[in-house]
Amino acid sequence: MTAAGPFHAACIQLTSDRDPEKTFPAAAALVREAAAAGASLVMTPEVTPMLEPRGRLVLEKARPETADEWLPRYRALARETGVWLLLGSMAVRVDAERCANRSLLIGPDGAVAARYDKIHMFDVDLEGGESYRESRRYRPGGEAVVADTPWGRIGMTICYDMRFPTLYRDVAQAGADYLTVPSAFARPTGRAHWHVLLRARAIETGCFVFAPAQCGEHAEGRKTYGHSLIVDPWGEVLADGGEEPGVVMAEIDPARVREARRMVPSLGHDRPYTPPGKLREYAAD
Repeated sequence: MTAAGPFHAACIQLTSDRDPEKTFPAAAALVREAAAAGASLVMTPEVTPMLEPRGRLVLEKARPETADEWLPRYRALARETGVWLLLGSMAVRVDAERCANRSLLIGPDGAVAARYDKIHMFDVDLEGGESYRESRRYRPGGEAVVADTPWGRIGMTICYDMRFPTLYRDVAQAGADYLTVPSAFARPTGRAHWHVLLRARAIETGCFVFAPAQCGEHAEGRKTYGHSLIVDPWGEVLADGGEEPGVVMAEIDPARVREARRMVPSLGHDRPYTPPGKLREYAAD
């Protein structure tokens, strides 16, 4: 646990285009705005450089991380503004058939401090005809990531991961004080679940939750929910980005993590147990 004092964190809320050339100026302007307002940690949404709804086109446009032309621009932006910048995620080509949905934490020197590939794939059919098959073009990650910062440790996750609480418990027990959840949440599930799931993850772990989100209408009629959130370790929403692009910011006191975990020390109360069905199997033997 860090002994650092309070700092300001900012979530950037965007309506990313399918063309990274159109998205970057809007994203850069908001990062600069957040930095000018005093933010030391600035975070952008899932698929920040381009929100391309067609999986085939994602595969055509994506490049390996070392060959991507947009990552160097975001690294330069971190150096220019002097902030820790979480590039919420970007599509990174990993083989002939699939990409990784990769979140990158960039230090104020422009170096990539940590990488996380989204583990849980959004393969669902929603009411109203919306259907998503993320696993067709994305390779699931296989490793949870906790990264060091001047204010403590960050557990890096992405969007649909938020529905799998054991991931968050694992990173919190590995020392995370903060959880990042950059997202491009669909509107139907956003209205129903966004706030309650993020507040639950904060309460369960005693962590701050930072959830920068896509908002508005994108190419091919794709609509995202917005409402970028900053949630404190007791589950209180400190800031909500609403439905329009912009910057949402809050002062973060790391001492709140220690306080919440002292009041409810559940991270240290795990007990072994037999999963349902196992007792019957043993009895049959």
